[in-house]
Amino acid sequence: MDRSRLFGLFLFSLALAGAHALTPAHYLSLSDVARLQSLLNQQFTDLESAYYSVVGLTKLGATVHDHEGVCHFLKSQLDPTDVNSVFFAAETSQAISGCEIPLSNETRDILLAAVSEDSTMTQIHRAVSALRSLGLPLASQEVVGALTGRISKEDNVMAITLALQTTARLSKQAELGGILEEIEDLTARLDDLGGIYLQFEEGLEATALFVTAAYSLSDHVDMEPPLKEDQVIQLVNSIFSKKSWDSLAEAFSVASAAAALSNNRFHVPVIVSTPGPATVSHSQPTLQLLVTDVMSQPLALANVLVESASAVASKSIILSQAPFTLNDGVFELNFMSSKPTSGYYQFTVAVTGDTRLVASHVELKVKVSTEVSVTTMDLSVVDKDQSIGTKTTRVDYPSKGKSSFTADSHQNFAMSFQLVDTNTGVELTPHQTFVKLHNQKTGQEVVFVAEPDSKSVYKFELDTAERKSEFNSISGTYSLHLIVGDATLENPILWNVADVVLKFMDEEAPVAVQPKTLYVPKPEIQHLFREPEKKPSTVVSNTFTALILSPLLLLLILWLKLGANMSNFSFTPSTVLFHVGHAAMLGLMYVYWTHLNMFQTLKYLAIIGGLTFLAGNRMLAQKAVKRIAAEQSSRLAKYRSLRIEKK
Repeated sequence: MDRSRLFGLFLFSLALAGAHALTPAHYLSLSDVARLQSLLNQQFTDLESAYYSVVGLTKLGATVHDHEGVCHFLKSQLDPTDVNSVFFAAETSQAISGCEIPLSNETRDILLAAVSEDSTMTQIHRAVSALRSLGLPLASQEVVGALTGRISKEDNVMAITLALQTTARLSKQAELGGILEEIEDLTARLDDLGGIYLQFEEGLEATALFVTAAYSLSDHVDMEPPLKEDQVIQLVNSIFSKKSWDSLAEAFSVASAAAALSNNRFHVPVIVSTPGPATVSHSQPTLQLLVTDVMSQPLALANVLVESASAVASKSIILSQAPFTLNDGVFELNFMSSKPTSGYYQFTVAVTGDTRLVASHVELKVKVSTEVSVTTMDLSVVDKDQSIGTKTTRVDYPSKGKSSFTADSHQNFAMSFQLVDTNTGVELTPHQTFVKLHNQKTGQEVVFVAEPDSKSVYKFELDTAERKSEFNSISGTYSLHLIVGDATLENPILWNVADVVLKFMDEEAPVAVQPKTLYVPKPEIQHLFREPEKKPSTVVSNTFTALILSPLLLLLILWLKLGANMSNFSFTPSTVLFHVGHAAMLGLMYVYWTHLNMFQTLKYLAIIGGLTFLAGNRMLAQKAVKRIAAEQSSRLAKYRSLRIEKK
């Protein structure tokens, strides 16, 4: 195979992969962001709620009001001897201006003492974060040792995520590589749900905090996280698919992940959407696109290009390599300048301008709508034997024919028309084109499908003699309607074209059509059961019974002939219980036939059968012991007799 063919196959595989590229299905719309802000912006109850609220709003880019009041609340609630209290107060103070948390030597010593392998991962994280927020010195390498030792004891998603967040606060001179590798290990623990979602079994909060920690640490060490593009998109879908959050902590985690995915050095997912329906027309020729991050904020450096636009029906490409223009935050393209016909078009859009962009190739389906009009509407009544010349009447849309048309069983009613694009004059063949005849007196409606010929001319011919059954042979005046509909039409048509008088043969016409009443009593159904068969005579029944019992009689006769006896029967409890159980099972079969059902029988059978099994096992064991003892006695007696003979 030559190089040109190999290169062609390579390009084809790339195109095929791009055609099936995964794109974000969920993100935070402006209304979602507003709802998230509303949840975070609530009255503080303690330092923890103040932390989630203030820091969460800051990550969403929202304004935190009354900084002085927030700072006063932090100082009033602060417990300088508690690591958690100091962490929440210190972190929250960094999100507002002019708030300094008082610090004593005792508090510093408590924080430093918490940075130990003996502390929990949560305590280590909060102590290190508080020390950094308060501007206190910290031995980063010692923290790495404590984190490494603690990971071996707390090997779970939340603990390792806290370790990643803590490492992002340490000095780059420390050996951070070991903990950095935990990003790849946690990625391997993610559950793939249908190729669309990627999440931890611990839930949304754990997944969102992992994304935040992974990008925070990767930005800190300036190393791209080991996440593939599809994995990033799956994480986006998983985090932002939920639109209602259960707690303040969960809302905070979503806000943190949104901030991390919108502003990091490596991966920024692209959201391409339309302000409204993806529809263009001659009255609205411009296709508009919004290109944003996961928080619906415009991407300032983005450029948008249409790589190709092809008709869905014909697969023909009518536009390629056409750029969008940016107008007040909206990317616009005058697609109608390419003069597309009405229908659906598949767009392949590329977003460039930033190497960090993820899911930058997007496919959109765009509808080109138009207006339809009816031309050359010709109506005529055709005589079957051609004895009378055909007269054709043209009706102009949307007017109604001035005179009615009459057709009997010797005539056919015919109509022909064309549907054209009002803007271009091109013939159209909409998906739905019907001819409806409505009886003005009875309200009966009969609908026919109008089909176009090879020249896109619709023709409909009604043979009153052949179609009389569909009209129930009801003569009268019918309103002729034309119905035209299609998803790409801006003006679907329901046009009362003319009145048509249909006359069927009098002898076949019913006197009147009685309206159907659904809610009336139905006639009673009389069931006829099969009569029971006659019982056989007593002689036949007795003979059959005797034949059934004859094998038992034969068995008794053979036992007597063979000399059967009870001499070897052992009256031990196990033997007696075994035979009684056997007889009880036979009796149970009879009772099952006469009184019990299957489930009752199985319950009793389990009890009787269990006892019979144990007794039979015991009885056979005793028989075996006796048999072995008898064999040994026989061998011993034979041995003694041989010795006596030798002597």
